[in-house]
Amino acid sequence: MTAVENGPVAVAPRWVEFAEIDNVRDLGGLPVQGGGTTRRGVVFRASTPQQATADDVATLVDGLRLRTVIDLRGRRESALEGHGLLESAAVQRVNLPVRTPRPQTADAVPDSSGGDLLDFYRGLLAGSGETLVAAARIVGDSERHAVVFHCAVGKDRTGVLAALLLDAVGVPADAVAADYALTAQRVARIRARLAVLPSYQRLPSVGHGHMSADAEVMLRFLDTLHSDFGGGAEWLLRQGLTPAELDGLRAVLVVPAAG
Repeated sequence: MTAVENGPVAVAPRWVEFAEIDNVRDLGGLPVQGGGTTRRGVVFRASTPQQATADDVATLVDGLRLRTVIDLRGRRESALEGHGLLESAAVQRVNLPVRTPRPQTADAVPDSSGGDLLDFYRGLLAGSGETLVAAARIVGDSERHAVVFHCAVGKDRTGVLAALLLDAVGVPADAVAADYALTAQRVARIRARLAVLPSYQRLPSVGHGHMSADAEVMLRFLDTLHSDFGGGAEWLLRQGLTPAELDGLRAVLVVPAAG
């Protein structure tokens, strides 16, 4: 398992390198308001792991100590594409689709037909209360760590869940947005890998705005999350997460400041 530097979001590396998975990083090492950081080795975000090699699977299971895979893809998309070699690994796989209120093929990633990326993210939030809360419960359960959650690119559906979790435990908006924007470093190779798979034939070109990972888009999404719902924690509570579960999520994801 090899990690590489990722810029100013965290002092230590957060990328995890694989032969055939392009967009995996630890959500640990991010600053938390009031002091402390997010905990390393608990939860990882990723693009689809379905093309993982045997060595990649060994890195996930033995290196990251993976116990649970949260698949944010749609039911049909997940059934068609599967998880490759991970399907025979000793991990639990849970399909929790993140989708718009009226799911469509473009939920995999908005295609080149148009529409605003921020509106798409708002739609994912509106259509996925139950599944996003279920994902938060899994992340908050230390018996299920480490957790990897993913969609296809690892940017949109994955980005919405990452933003909710990080905002809910107090990671500042600029750090959440900077983490989101890291996908831009790898989007060309992610797209090239996905383009050979049946579910992703309509992906827009790398230069299209819907394939971008611009920090400003995530900042605008977080602004909406706070102005409309009071932030990630309040949104999760409104959707059914209990105060005790929210406390548990914070306990497993945050390392308090020393002293």
